[in-house]
Amino acid sequence: MKVLLKGAIAGTLLASLILPAGALAADQDLQQKIDALTKEVESLKHDMKQTKQKSIGQWLTLSGDYMFRYDYLRGESPSFFPFIPSFSPGVGSTPPGATTYIGLPPYTQPFGASGPYVGNPASASTVGNNALYAHRFGLNLNAKPTQNITFAARLLMYKAWGDQSDSVLQAGSTAYSFDRAGLFDGTIGHLPGSSLLDVDRVYVDWENIADQPIWFSIGRRPSTDGVPTHLKNNDKRPGVGGIPALLVNYAFDGLTLGWAPDIDALPGAYGKFCYGRGFSTGLSDSRNSGNSLKDTDMIGVQMAPYSTDELQVLLQYNRAFNIFDAPQMISGPFSQVLNGPRTNLGDIDWYGLNLLGEVKHVGPGTFNWFVQGAMDKTHPNGNTLKMYNPYDPTGSSFIDTNAGLLWQGTPDSTFGWSVFAGFRYDLPSKTKIGFEYNHGSKNWITFAPAEDDMWTTKVGTRGNVYEGYVIQELPFKPISSYFSKVFFRVGYQFYDFEYTGSNSWLGAPVEMSALNNPMNAQLTAPLRNAQDLYATFEVHF
Repeated sequence: MKVLLKGAIAGTLLASLILPAGALAADQDLQQKIDALTKEVESLKHDMKQTKQKSIGQWLTLSGDYMFRYDYLRGESPSFFPFIPSFSPGVGSTPPGATTYIGLPPYTQPFGASGPYVGNPASASTVGNNALYAHRFGLNLNAKPTQNITFAARLLMYKAWGDQSDSVLQAGSTAYSFDRAGLFDGTIGHLPGSSLLDVDRVYVDWENIADQPIWFSIGRRPSTDGVPTHLKNNDKRPGVGGIPALLVNYAFDGLTLGWAPDIDALPGAYGKFCYGRGFSTGLSDSRNSGNSLKDTDMIGVQMAPYSTDELQVLLQYNRAFNIFDAPQMISGPFSQVLNGPRTNLGDIDWYGLNLLGEVKHVGPGTFNWFVQGAMDKTHPNGNTLKMYNPYDPTGSSFIDTNAGLLWQGTPDSTFGWSVFAGFRYDLPSKTKIGFEYNHGSKNWITFAPAEDDMWTTKVGTRGNVYEGYVIQELPFKPISSYFSKVFFRVGYQFYDFEYTGSNSWLGAPVEMSALNNPMNAQLTAPLRNAQDLYATFEVHF
């Protein structure tokens, strides 16, 4: 009996020892499986995240830039006769209750039988701004929705500190250049205006059409900041979508058809045809026989027989059809009396040759250089600019300024030319030193109002402009992209105007020494010379 009891007790003890060991083994096995499964899930999550990031990077990229800018501006305006419209014609007549117009003296001298008058001579003056602060923000989006299709957009904001308009580029209601008298389509976002983030570019590229080196692009074009402005802006050189800045710097809506053959003897060669619309007339009505305003269009043909980092050769031809008399200005001194295009003035042809190069190992650094030359030929149709009569209470009468397409008095065709040259020397210390010079003849006219020069677009100057600048990049390691950078830029511009009307196609240019003649009245206050000392702090990401 004792033996049996001892055996039962021993068996019970043995069973009690064996059972937890088995259960413990099962728990450990289960825990190992859970741990393995957890690691597998974490690995899958990591792989999915990596795949997602890779996928987004393959079809969508974001980049942008910020610029703070300071300008110290000084200019000398000579004595001149201002052009002023009158309510009733006749020698010495003055509109009732009117003493001044756009900040100019009373009317005393008749300009013509149709009613325009010339004000008393405006005395010589010094104009400027000791501290113009502004900042600009740009956001770029690029997407690859399908094979051979690329989408690109650029949003842009540019405003002066403490202001939500373009008034900082004028002195009260007086403008010193026509392309700075107010913002209009094609210049919004490129000159100080408001804090609105506007669409500067948005277009779609279709490449490898029919498996050939042919591309088609349509949308709001990358027709601003072309070569060689990338040197001074410390930016990448524009690709095949770019355009020589001496001829065009304007945000066009249009399209491009290009061809880039692979020719060993002509590396990088390409050609393209461009079309853009500068103004759309909208609807027409057959009952209104007087509505003869036509759309303003431009075509361009660019040939690049050779395009490498060491040397790029560009040949350019542009033709603008049915040039409008005045753009639809959003604000500014002429926004009320012009109120958009009213007639077409004629056509203009342009021809350009552009050379751009890079020479490495010049001393300790790299030497970048460029030379551009262009000619223009006008074809006026005899029409002239007509302004609203600000003193007509009915708003139905207009004052003929007698200013046609680069003519006054007789609608003659004109010929003008310009040269633009410069260099930038890049040192290993990331210091970049540049100098630029341009000269425009009496009848030189370009279409580049979107250049961000504060006084007026320098490449449209009838006279000489000298500019020097220094860029210093900070030695920070890029994180967001390989092209991210932070830098300071300090520069100085000096304008030497020889003729009036730089960047304006309205009326005949007048030599500075002839401004004491009342028959040479001016729509904008002329400048004899101007200076701009500027500094920027910029971040590209």
